[in-house]
Order: sequence, then structure tokens, then C-alpha cells
Amino acid sequence: MPGGRTPFGRGVVFVARVGEVERIEVRAVTRLFGATLALRGVSVDFARGELVFLEGPNGAGKSTLLAVVGTVLAPSSGTVHYHPNGPDRELAREQIGWVAHESHCYRELTGRQNVELAARLRGLDPRPAWDAACARVGASSFGDRRVSTLSRGQKQRIALARALVHAPSILLLDEPFSGLDPASSERLEAVLLEERERGAIVIVVNHAPGLADRLGARTVRIESGRVVSA
Repeated sequence: MPGGRTPFGRGVVFVARVGEVERIEVRAVTRLFGATLALRGVSVDFARGELVFLEGPNGAGKSTLLAVVGTVLAPSSGTVHYHPNGPDRELAREQIGWVAHESHCYRELTGRQNVELAARLRGLDPRPAWDAACARVGASSFGDRRVSTLSRGQKQRIALARALVHAPSILLLDEPFSGLDPASSERLEAVLLEERERGAIVIVVNHAPGLADRLGARTVRIESGRVVSA
């Protein structure tokens, strides 16, 4: 397997590449927005080769926790450690692939150009990087169209390809199934399972009932800024 990894399964031992994150430890994290306490002393762990769904009511703090883990937001208090690299947020960013609720792709560029730009920024050869990511998300039929002309499902496939381009050891997705057509949902489910098998830490903010059970995902439930079950 690329990078010295073997498929995930019983008895399989992962072989980490330099810089890869093997475990995330969130300890007593709070996050304030003005006077609003969005996270209240959250402590939770995430391990490699694990698919985790963050679930709970709207406004519970799921997306805030994802943003803290993804270094988009800094904790107001508490710590996040990315083992074996420690709390270094800059180093952690190199290992993160992110798919937001909206694609945030450059609308006037094509899907291919968006992904190739991400590859260049990661120091990768853009053409083979696009070819590999495109094949995984099934974007060959629309990858050379401008993002502004794409459907929501197609935009999210491009965003997913961009997130996967550097084989991240942490993959974060914020409500990625919202508004997707069945074909895009099936493709996304397959990629989530593949990334778990590859050994990535995969964390998904989810509202789709029954999906965690179908994919065999661990569920972390958040209510009023607190983890109530993990």
C-alpha cells in the first residue's frame, strides 16, 4: 500500500508515515463566542482507522468542535493534542483534509483546476494528483466544467477530491450529506469507508438518521456544548 500502510481489518498493524497523526486527544476544551459558551469542557479522543459521527441537535456545538479539531478555531481553554506531534496546530494542518457544509471551491475555476491548485500548494504533481482524486470521487464527467455551473452534489465531490488530494491522516466533514443526490451520497459513503480502511481519522458532523449504524461508525453525541455519550 502507498506510504507503507496495509488495509484496515482485524489484526492489521498500521505503519505511520512521518508527520501522520495517530490519535487526537481533546481535553477540557471550551469555546466562547462573545458571551455564548458553545463548548463546555469537552474531552474526547479520536484514533486512526476510526470513523466517528458527531451527532446532536442543532446548535449543540458539533461544528464548533469540528472546527477546533481542524484548527479553524482555537479553544478558549483546554487543549488539543495531535499525537505524536503534540499541540502544534500548524503541523496538524498539514495532515488535515476538510470538507465544509458548503464547497468553498473557486467558482470561476473548473473542478480540475481547484484540485490541481490544492495539489500544488501541497507540493504535489498536479496532474496525477487530480487523476487519482477524480477517479475516487467519480468527477470525470464534470471535472472540466466551472464550479459555478455544477450541482450541489458535484460541487461536494470536487470539495472531497480537493480534501483527499494529499492523503490526509485526518479527514473532517461538516454535514457532507446535506442536499446530496443518491449517487453522490453513495460515492461519499464509499470514500468514508475507504479512508477508514486506509487508516485515517475520519470525523463527520451528521444529521442523517441510521447512517452511523449502516456504516459501522462510532457516534459521539453532543448536547448543549457537552459530550453526553462517546
